[in-house]
Amino acid sequence: MRPVMIITGATRGIGAATARLAARAGYAVCLNYHRDEGAAAQVLAELQDLGAEAVALRADASVESEVIRLFEEAERALGPVTVLVNNAGTVDLQSRLEAMSEARLLRMMKINVVGPMLCAREAVRRMSRRHGGQGGSIVNVSSRAALLGSPNEYVDYAASKGALDTFTVGLALEVASEGVRVNGVRPGLIHTGFHALSGDAERVDKREAGVPMGRGGQAEEVAEAILWLASAKASYATGTFIDVSGGR
Repeated sequence: MRPVMIITGATRGIGAATARLAARAGYAVCLNYHRDEGAAAQVLAELQDLGAEAVALRADASVESEVIRLFEEAERALGPVTVLVNNAGTVDLQSRLEAMSEARLLRMMKINVVGPMLCAREAVRRMSRRHGGQGGSIVNVSSRAALLGSPNEYVDYAASKGALDTFTVGLALEVASEGVRVNGVRPGLIHTGFHALSGDAERVDKREAGVPMGRGGQAEEVAEAILWLASAKASYATGTFIDVSGGR
């Protein structure tokens, strides 16, 4: 039986690169997206051209009822889910803490922390041997910001990714004996459109001189780490992280 992967936030950047790589590796892929139906259709067509079985499902991955529906529809379309890639996330305009509103902080934590926890919950309910599942893998897409703090840019985003890292370790230990592995990837400065959300679309270009390897990374390089952690090649890895950051 071919493995089935759900990727949240799968229509751009790291999510889309992971979907393409997964399709080439023989996964059936559920592309989750929130708003951009056109981008979802484009990525879906690419996967189908690669010969992959794939669906694109709209759902807000930070809303409980929509997360439940996402998993139910994915299973109906593709079969039992064996891999979850928690990639959906957001960042806000660069700012110091004293200028951040409560609404911004709550939104950041809901999307970047509560959402992945809800998705992971639904995955565990299906994958865990405790619930009659056959095991599986969860990969959380964090950020080097979790360790660096992102001062004068977005400490709220960094804090949300720090929380995601703690959750990754805790859940890994909780379900390790039930056939479910939980790991994380921490991208550094990666050339994607994500940085435009911070108000600085050229952020990677401006900062890559400070990366020991002297360049920003590519989404495909992060996708390779995600696919390795998701696969049986990483069968003895849980509660761990791969930093894809050029040494930064």
